[in-house]
Order: sequence, then structure tokens, then C-alpha cells
Amino acid sequence: MTKYLRNEADPKSTQLRKGILELAIMTVLARQAHYGYSLVRSLTRAGELDLKEGTIYPILARMAKEGLVASEWVESNQGPPRKYYRLTTAGRIAWESLDREFRRLVHLVDQAGRESAGEDAPETMKPISFRRDDHE
Repeated sequence: MTKYLRNEADPKSTQLRKGILELAIMTVLARQAHYGYSLVRSLTRAGELDLKEGTIYPILARMAKEGLVASEWVESNQGPPRKYYRLTTAGRIAWESLDREFRRLVHLVDQAGRESAGEDAPETMKPISFRRDDHE
């Protein structure tokens, strides 16, 4: 069980992070179009996530292939043109569905945690303690 303690190389953690990162990217793009670096800045603003541009580009490429995002080059006053990404109509529909599902699952996990702690459990389901008999 210790392999799950902050082991970011664990396949289960990696898969969970990938799915949530895709949803986070979609959430940011649902508000407004972004270029790669501004998207990373927006996602890492709280400081909880170490994320590089190289991490998001494969996700954006896959999402573009699936028709969820579209991109366009926009001239910049501060250097070369930037490639801006935005959600397509299909992307917005997918984002709304994934967001609902994510919130439902977070609620499920929160509920399960409270019930296992006995907070919302009916009286008949409160945890019981066992005493070990030393004669075993």
C-alpha cells in the first residue's frame, strides 16, 4: 500500500492525473482561448501543480484530433505569432458532460469518506470495535 503514498510514477496516479488534467484544460478553455504558455500559467496559478508546456501539447493535439479543440495562429505584439486554442462546440458539450461526471464522482468519494468515518451512517451502521482475545 505504501506505493500509493505520493508516488506520481504509479500507473493509477498517472492515469488519474491525465484525466483530471484534460478536464482542467477544457475548463480553462471553456472560459477563453489560450496559447500554450498562458494555459500552463492559468493551470499552475495556485502553485499546487508542476506542469510544463510539453505536458499539455500532446493532450491538446489529441483533443484537436478528436474535434474537441480548434487552434489558430494570432499575431502578437510581444514576439512571434502564438497558437491559440479554444473549445469547439463538441468540446464544450464534452466538457459539460465530463465536468458533471467529475463533480458526481468527487461527491461520491466525499460521501464514502464520511460514511466510513461514521459521520452520516445510520446507527445500525456505526463502526464497532472488537477486542482481541489473547487466547488465540
